[in-house]
Amino acid sequence: MNIFEYIFQDWKCNKGNVKGQFILAHLRLAQIIKRNKLLFVIGFWYLALYYIFIEWLMGVEINWKVVIGENTQLHHGVGLVIHPKAIIGNNCVLRHCTTIGNKGTAADGLPVIGNNVNIGAHVCILGEIRIGDNVTIGAGAVVLKDVPSNCVVAGNPAKIIKQL
Repeated sequence: MNIFEYIFQDWKCNKGNVKGQFILAHLRLAQIIKRNKLLFVIGFWYLALYYIFIEWLMGVEINWKVVIGENTQLHHGVGLVIHPKAIIGNNCVLRHCTTIGNKGTAADGLPVIGNNVNIGAHVCILGEIRIGDNVTIGAGAVVLKDVPSNCVVAGNPAKIIKQL
């Protein structure tokens, strides 16, 4: 994958969602700059602008250190918080006011989210848990335990409501 393919890998799946395209393209560019020493020397100012513009002004906390798979869809994005060490698989959908992180201390583990996961609005995914592939998480769910593949979860705390 060349540099332009990497930066715009989420472009098609966010068609019509200019904000999602903008945020994810800038995230991918920031990741490239951070990983390459020469680019970091030349583009360190970009990382500062990314932090100020994307995180402060747009209200979307997606640090360039986060591992997010390709074809990620970002719906609305406002209030989205993802811990820098969280891992999110391919073809995932993230909606507004979602938190993916630890339970409160640095020693707590972080979520690993599989492929093809559809995360509803106002969802909290917290702690050292694994979300399997092909999972749908209903709006407002609080996920504190592992979720197996191929199911739908909802509620507070989240429970399996349908096995696919």
